[in-house]
Amino acid sequence: MHDGTVLRIGNASGFYGDRFDAVREMLTDGPLDVLTGDYLAELTMLILARDRLRDPSLGYARTFLRQMEECLGLARERDVKIVVNAGGLNPARLAEELRALAGRLGVEAAVAHVEGDDLLPRRSELGLPGGLLAANAYLGGFGVAACLTGGADVVVTGRVTDAALVVGPAIARFGWTHEDLDALAGAVVAGHVLECGAQATGGNYAFFREHDVTRPGFPIAELRADGSSVITKHPGTGGAVTTGTVTAQLLYETGGSHYLGPDVTARLDTVRLTGEGPDRVRIDGVRGEAPPPTLKAGLNRLGGHLNEVVFVLTGLDIEAKADLVRRQFADALPPEARPAELRWTLARTDDPDAPTEEAASALLRLAARDPDPAKVGRELGKAAVELGLAGYPGFHLTAPPGPGAPYGVFSAAHVDAKAVEHTAVLPDGRRIAVPPAPVTAQARPVEGELPRPLPAGPTRRAPLGLVAGARSGDKGGDANLGVWARTEDGWRWLAHALTVERLRELLPEAAELPVTRHVLPNLRAVNFTLTGLLGEGVAARHRFDPQAKALGEWLRSRHLDIPTLLLDAPEAAL
Repeated sequence: MHDGTVLRIGNASGFYGDRFDAVREMLTDGPLDVLTGDYLAELTMLILARDRLRDPSLGYARTFLRQMEECLGLARERDVKIVVNAGGLNPARLAEELRALAGRLGVEAAVAHVEGDDLLPRRSELGLPGGLLAANAYLGGFGVAACLTGGADVVVTGRVTDAALVVGPAIARFGWTHEDLDALAGAVVAGHVLECGAQATGGNYAFFREHDVTRPGFPIAELRADGSSVITKHPGTGGAVTTGTVTAQLLYETGGSHYLGPDVTARLDTVRLTGEGPDRVRIDGVRGEAPPPTLKAGLNRLGGHLNEVVFVLTGLDIEAKADLVRRQFADALPPEARPAELRWTLARTDDPDAPTEEAASALLRLAARDPDPAKVGRELGKAAVELGLAGYPGFHLTAPPGPGAPYGVFSAAHVDAKAVEHTAVLPDGRRIAVPPAPVTAQARPVEGELPRPLPAGPTRRAPLGLVAGARSGDKGGDANLGVWARTEDGWRWLAHALTVERLRELLPEAAELPVTRHVLPNLRAVNFTLTGLLGEGVAARHRFDPQAKALGEWLRSRHLDIPTLLLDAPEAAL
């Protein structure tokens, strides 16, 4: 540890399956006080729930255990605390496995864990629906802090908010209480920037050509006692930390002015970003308000079974070929074998006069869903295969039809924070009850003020992405889409040009959906929520891009009338 004025917290994982070597790299490439890792997402909780069904001793992120086999000794040598949510649905078991691992390695490591997020055993008492595979409350950082204060070298949690992995160590270091709302809010913002790993250092960044992102490093937050921070990375690692990369991550899967959490409501409309030199961005000015009286709970259930068949249509008459397949398929499936849902999607990936067969081909995708696995299994595949010599010219499939598979559905509920048994289990086995915030409030979001419009002038038809960045993602069945301008002039145009109505025009898939726009002037950004775009969530694979990861890039590729003043600016040429 350092002198206490700055807490250096790094991240080595943004999801279950992230770069395995990142833990070692973060421990060896420079100094740290704490190394965090986020292994959980809505889809991950479903995967872990299915693991637990097969074997009750599972339900945690096994990758983390293998990473610790390589790096636990290194972390202890460097006095770096490890805080991760890799415990998933079984944090107590992962803590046991880590203690056993430390013993085999001959490493002195005090392991603690946080529990209480698992609501499934108390489903009826809490008024949650039946048929759930998992039900987990999003806990805050005070449980993590209690573990660290109790002497832990490694803390594993179940479902906590992603930012809690940063907030907890900051509480332990600086002694914050529930009354330190601004400081807590600053740590939440820093935690949100760190949680997705390399997305803060140039990964998935709209203007990726400006930096070498072949192998971006992972981010670090240098936190201070007032909650301010500097986002950076280890010297010499790839990627970049800029106000743009930090803005993109701040907009990712958030919403309007108030970012609700179990410890504090962070005011995103108060965030100030300041570049402090190469790969250093200061975050300050963040205001906090009392958290809501309820905790968000993620609910996962089995939605049914799904299957898909992809037909390849090549050359001429693509639309007519697709129509023939649909008509033949309707006749091939008897009514009693027809799935509850059949969805056809034609992707016109074909080029005219193409130099390769693949470039001359389009893809017709059939997605089928039904509670009965038999209705998306053999009969569906049989109906497709039997068209092989009786269908359109050039008939073939991308792959033979499979047997179908179960899919999950994610939804969110809210439970009384006082009803959740948030518990820190210390290295010596003591169990510490972690009370909820004593003061809560219902947030009253405020709408940011629009800037003065850019004066009227000549325009040119061009892609939005020449003058604006975007990042998008999923929240259950909804899609989040943040768009930001790179200059003040760009903001004066974007804030007035990219309305809800214009967004629906540019993204026809959202034409009939509820769309909400939030204005964040400090970030020169508008953040949209497209309600229902993703159907029942990522596991249900409702659309081509089930997590809306590329929704922002689709928007940036769309053409509209843009002032030439912006298009001729240096930023647009990059």
